[in-house]
Order: sequence, then C-alpha cells, then structure tokens
Amino acid sequence: MLLEHNYWFFESVIPPKICDDIIKFALDKKETRGVIGGYENKKDKEGLFDLKQQRNSNIVWLKEPWIYKEVMPYVQIANKNSGWDFQWDYPESIQFTKYKKGQFYDWHCDALKKNESKIRKLSMTCQLTDPSEYKGGELEFDFRLYNPIKRDESRHVVTEKKALSKGSIIVFPSFTWHRVKPVQKGTRYSLVVWCRGEKFK
Repeated sequence: MLLEHNYWFFESVIPPKICDDIIKFALDKKETRGVIGGYENKKDKEGLFDLKQQRNSNIVWLKEPWIYKEVMPYVQIANKNSGWDFQWDYPESIQFTKYKKGQFYDWHCDALKKNESKIRKLSMTCQLTDPSEYKGGELEFDFRLYNPIKRDESRHVVTEKKALSKGSIIVFPSFTWHRVKPVQKGTRYSLVVWCRGEKFK
C-alpha cells in the first residue's frame, strides 16, 4: 500500500498536567509484563527468555473515558488529514507503557494477526514524559513492508525526534514496522491505542 504520509504528528498537544495526571493514575494500578502475540500463554522460563529478547516493558490497561477523550480526536484528525481515510469501528483498551532503564520493544508491527475479523488499522502513541527525564527510548520507524531485521538499518530507519516532546501524539498505520530503543537512563511513560476495523479490501 503506497501512502503519501507514513505517519501524522501532533507536537505537545496534550497539556503537561493531563500527562502527569495520566501517569499518576496509571501508576496506582497493577502493572503486568508487556507481551507480544504468541507469548501470552507461555509461562515457562524459556518462553520468558524469548520474550525478553523481543520486548521488555511493563504495562497497565486503561479504559477511562476521560483519557480516550483527550487522545482519540487526534486519531480522527490524523486519519483524515493524512489522506488514509481508513475505516475503523472502535479503539482497543489503552495501553500505558513504562520503560525503565534497559527496557525496550524491538522491531514489530501491530497488525500481524491475519485470522481476526476486525484488524488493527491505526496505531497511536502519546508521549507522557518530558525528554529531560530520561535518555534513550527513541521511537523509530521503517516504512518498508518487511521485517527490518533483514535490511541495512543505517539506510532505512527513521527516528522521529519531535515525538520525544511531552504531550506529543503520533498516529500511523498499524502495519508499519517500528521499535522503541532501550532506555539508558530514567523512565519513559507513554500511551498506546489501536483502532480496529474490517480487513482492507
């Protein structure tokens, strides 16, 4: 699928106080280890080791309407202004993600499962942490439709540095390969939402 825009960006649109309120609210909830497709039921040490090679982060699932109200209008604006105009029906639960020192999420795309009636079509990330509070944790993209591990990373990776500013939102098609590099210092907090709809025709 050829796109004029690979992502749509909004810089510092969520007020700092709202970002701080979301962080405080989420940190009061029980967190779990972030998983990826295929690892949900693997409880043994080998499965956990394999998972940590791909993803190491902690998450909290949120469904609070006041948080949706803050972020979802930007998904709609991005879908329209980018020219994607993807049909979608509903957002999933909001994922609050905590990346501490050494934590990361390696190359992946959000729409790999093919056997679902409703697929992930749009992904949104909202940066909750000021860049002065941590080091590393960059959000990077590869806009070619195959696993980035198989290509020359120095030529094809795009780091969206503006996405580091607190309260910024970036929206992109869920089939886009992306990663969060390891945090080197401090803690990075973010929100992620996926919007599901009928399969592309």
